[in-house]
Amino acid sequence: MSAGWNTIESDAGVFTYLIDNLGVKDVQFEELISLDSDSLKQLSPVYGVIFLFKYPTTEKPTEQAKDGNYDHGAAENLFFANQVIQNACGTQALLSVLLNKDDEVEIGPKLKEFKDFTIAFPADLRGEALSNSELIRSVHNSFARSSPFVDETQQPDVEDPDVYHFIAYTCINDTLYEIDGLQPAPISHGSCTPTSFSDAVIPVLQRRIERYPANEIRFNLLAMVRDLRVRARDMGDEEELEREDKKREAWMWENSLRRHNFIGFVGEVLKGVVREKMQAKQYDAWIDESKTRTEKRIEEARKKGKAGIDQVGP
Repeated sequence: MSAGWNTIESDAGVFTYLIDNLGVKDVQFEELISLDSDSLKQLSPVYGVIFLFKYPTTEKPTEQAKDGNYDHGAAENLFFANQVIQNACGTQALLSVLLNKDDEVEIGPKLKEFKDFTIAFPADLRGEALSNSELIRSVHNSFARSSPFVDETQQPDVEDPDVYHFIAYTCINDTLYEIDGLQPAPISHGSCTPTSFSDAVIPVLQRRIERYPANEIRFNLLAMVRDLRVRARDMGDEEELEREDKKREAWMWENSLRRHNFIGFVGEVLKGVVREKMQAKQYDAWIDESKTRTEKRIEEARKKGKAGIDQVGP
């Protein structure tokens, strides 16, 4: 890993264990497949949502928010930090919820110390403090997918059309806020209470998605909720508790795989297979058989494609 901030995935298991490692207690993330308030309500209590979308790099800054209103005064009364470094927006988005919910969530001594240290800072200095936090950066980077082909010290091309960004939505002081470190202030979307959050945030998300072409589907939404194992224990639901425990085990396994790249391993396996085939004098036959199978699959795929065209044609 580099000394900077590496890219992490928008994944419930990644975000859940990331905040666990920061010292947060009894909080997890759940991916939302459908954009409806009923699905979100089933996860109550919901502390906020993290939204991933394709960032419009060609848009120019405006004095007015495209939806909602900039609340510059709120930036002094809640935790809001400008994003000053690449690749940190996922962790910054989840902290934008957690550090504004420390009256509801046990955020742990390290994050509490960080919030207390930065509470009097303006938004730009809070962003600098976040980017320079060794604890937050190291935990963030520990969940980056390892790749031997990516130079993590290389800054991304600002003209790259495929740039993605995380933002947060949460209810603070009876107001629904959109918290985006690339904006000059939190964006107010009107009155909201913790119980009405699900009904209030879904229309805002729908309007945001409607800004994009109808064929754009690259969005992801994660809900920050109370640990579902706690709810299962409180309700005495042993089956639900078992499902959640198995989910955690699967997340741990997936996260352990993310920390490794398997290029070298795959290369060694392939060399071993080639060596075995050559020793058995089967190498040429093996190559010919592989070519035949590949050509057969290509031909079958071509026939299926032709059949599909014939079925939808005039």
